[in-house]
Amino acid sequence: MPSTAKYYRQVGLIILSLLVLLTGCSAANEAETITNDPNVDPDPVVQRYEGEKSQEIPYVYTGRRELSLTFNGMGDRETMDRLLDELDKYKIKATFFLPGMRVAEEPDIAQSILDRGHEIENNLLNQLDITDMNYNDIYQEVKLANEVIKEHTGAEPVYVRTRSGDVPDDLALAAAHLGMKAVVSYSINPKDRDMKSAEEIGEYVERYIHRGGIISLNTDINPEIVESIKYIAAAAEDIGYKLIPLRELAENGGVRKPLEEIPGYDAVKINPDYENAEYELIYKVKTNKKQVALTLDDWATDKTVTQFLDILAEKKVHATFFLRARGVVDNPNLARAIIEEGHDVANHTYTHPVVTSLTAEELQKEIVTAHEVMTEAIQQQPLMLFRPPTGAIDAQSAKVIAATGYEHIAMYDVTAMDWDVSHSADDIVNMVMDQTENGSIILLHILDGIHSVEALPRIIDQLRAKGYTFVSLVDLMEQNKTWINSDEVK
Repeated sequence: MPSTAKYYRQVGLIILSLLVLLTGCSAANEAETITNDPNVDPDPVVQRYEGEKSQEIPYVYTGRRELSLTFNGMGDRETMDRLLDELDKYKIKATFFLPGMRVAEEPDIAQSILDRGHEIENNLLNQLDITDMNYNDIYQEVKLANEVIKEHTGAEPVYVRTRSGDVPDDLALAAAHLGMKAVVSYSINPKDRDMKSAEEIGEYVERYIHRGGIISLNTDINPEIVESIKYIAAAAEDIGYKLIPLRELAENGGVRKPLEEIPGYDAVKINPDYENAEYELIYKVKTNKKQVALTLDDWATDKTVTQFLDILAEKKVHATFFLRARGVVDNPNLARAIIEEGHDVANHTYTHPVVTSLTAEELQKEIVTAHEVMTEAIQQQPLMLFRPPTGAIDAQSAKVIAATGYEHIAMYDVTAMDWDVSHSADDIVNMVMDQTENGSIILLHILDGIHSVEALPRIIDQLRAKGYTFVSLVDLMEQNKTWINSDEVK
């Protein structure tokens, strides 16, 4: 009894031979030989590849405002025509992962995908669940799909994806064995297979959209995907992102070096000998110049952070972002974008705890983990400044923090408590204006749903009207060299 994978391939080869015969292709004789001769094994055993696995791509590493829309499977003619028309309407070029058998069944649909300017990649021969398949069966699924797609369309897939998006090790090996660039999964999955409405699919994409993202939809399950295109296009346009084919996205992206290859990755370490550690708490810089520094804490969605970045770019202000690193794990491209736009990134812990509530071991782990996460995300050492969440700090915690390598703890003297959604943009502007003086360190937050993004341009304009200039926090410190510590912390 043949394995399930072998059985489906044998059935597939029979179908393929008939399809090829009907098209008058000379390859029909070879297919007929394979399927009819009991002495010929259509599945010659392939030795397991011993080289490096192919790369896995759940998203592309880039700070550019680009992402890709990809599709799995191949729907019927009517669905595919409507989908292609909708993509044309919104000037979107997408990437289609097609099963080899569907291409063989309806090659004209596959050809129309190419004719409309989209990409075709490999969705395996039969879209089987390959979780329990052996290496040989996986290899054959990929290889035959590549051959069928090339035979019928002339396209040569360089990426492969399973129906589920899972990436078993053997698939990554088989892809490398076949000279393919990568196994693609996804970073934005609206779960259209749950029969969500077009609006729900669009809302999901809008919520999770990010630079370098790979959106995954299915063409042969939920007909609502056709109507969802207008919502996806609107979500991308609203944030100023462009939907481009996957190959272009990958070509525009960068290569992330491993953490250990980035200078400064180990500048922060667990250090239990903290009792005599020296630290400096910096609330405000002493200066006669009308200079201030803008700092932004925490983490948010691409849309919110991009709004801040756009305002800062328009106003030509460089800020210091103290990032909650747990969010950076989920979206390293956004942290990289902050750096690429000329801002500084600094440590605000990993999970945003109140540091005075942690043991020394817990606190140092938070700080070291955050440092490593941010270093890998931005591909360089973060600014060696630390800010405690909520501003809570005491002498013991300060020593524990300093012992890791963060001797400068950056506090602030201007806060509008803008994390409170009840504080309007007017409230935030007024509080900042009332508190700001020469050398002030201004704190705002980049959280979703609060009013800081509305207040920010007004704060910048009104402070400039009073004669203040904005400099980065590190420049403010280096130019003046002295700062004010809190009398409350001994």
